[in-house]
Amino acid sequence: MEPLQYVYFECYHTYSMSKLTLSVNPDVAARAKRYAKRQGTSVSRMVEAYLTSVTDPKTHQERTPTLDALAGILKKADIEDYHKHLSKKYR
Repeated sequence: MEPLQYVYFECYHTYSMSKLTLSVNPDVAARAKRYAKRQGTSVSRMVEAYLTSVTDPKTHQERTPTLDALAGILKKADIEDYHKHLSKKYR
């Protein structure tokens, strides 16, 4: 098991921000920092956006274009056919 890397986030804004210390696998932390840099954001903002999306009920109601494209595609599907498919797939 790899040791955890402690990541300390601190952000200064005109409004009050809470500080949060996370224990994260060092590889994950490094990838997150690289990704944030490429996206022109910070890991703090990425974490805040994620936490907002999973804790804000309004966010869960929004649908992505992919989900919209797939919505209703299985309305006429037979659940028994699906069960048969799964049983064959996972023998």
